[in-house]
Amino acid sequence: MLKNLMYVAVYVTDQDRALAFYTEGLGLNRRIDYPGPDGRFLTVAAGDDAVEIILWPGGSGRGPVVEDEGAVVVGSVFLESDDLEAEFKVLQARGVRFVEPAPVHYPYGVRITALDPDGNRIELRQRNRG
Repeated sequence: MLKNLMYVAVYVTDQDRALAFYTEGLGLNRRIDYPGPDGRFLTVAAGDDAVEIILWPGGSGRGPVVEDEGAVVVGSVFLESDDLEAEFKVLQARGVRFVEPAPVHYPYGVRITALDPDGNRIELRQRNRG
């Protein structure tokens, strides 16, 4: 029986650059860094019990091109924050790039999209509590 989501993969063109972004920029923890026979197996995660993100060599996953500038295009990784407004300021000071100029309030909470060095979309969310 399946019981848990172990990993999600984000394809990156430079694993060292991606590792610096996810650890120094977003503040995630390096979990696995193994130079295996099939290539470097590199993961990061938000905490000890969190799903790990594999930073796998390959082309970037920029997602679909959207003609409508108002359309919402989501990425493949969603990270949750308890205070996204404060988190946004910290990440912005670290040089993290965002799609929107500031967090957006929407019916389910607060959202903003960060971009990694390869253009992968990292969705940051804060749920409404109530």
